[in-house]
Amino acid sequence: MAVVMRLSRGGSKKRPYYRIVVADERAPRDGKYIEKIGNYDPRLAKDSPDRITLDADRAKHWLSVGAQPSDRVARFLDAAGVKERAARNNPKKGEPGEKAKELLEEKAAKAAAAEEAAREAEEAAKAAAAEVAAAPAEEVSAGEVPAAEEAPVAEASEEKVEG
Repeated sequence: MAVVMRLSRGGSKKRPYYRIVVADERAPRDGKYIEKIGNYDPRLAKDSPDRITLDADRAKHWLSVGAQPSDRVARFLDAAGVKERAARNNPKKGEPGEKAKELLEEKAAKAAAAEEAAREAEEAAKAAAAEVAAAPAEEVSAGEVPAAEEAPVAEASEEKVEG
């Protein structure tokens, strides 16, 4: 007979409460068990001392006779210092799926195209500014005042006279 240490659910709908039990692995989750060794109330605060109660001596006994803890019970046993739990490593856990990867590639391509367009627009603006800067320098050197500079001054003086 294979023996496991697992959680048995109690409580009403949307109000979970678990017993930490030692049971035959063939028994139903909430069915017959050999011994109750603790409680777990997930609704309590994580730092609450009543969240998990565990009889460490009985847990050690059942581990010594070959009982296998479930993942969650193994976490509780590790926190209580009864049995060390090996850290798990799942390198693909945070990796996005195929569809998400395709969307990221499309987004990166659009961003690169937008950056290229912005760079070209900036270069065009610099070239236009250079042309404008070169043109007034030629006109001023000829002794003429550029028309672009005269118009705003004239408009501003007319507004002051009226007001």
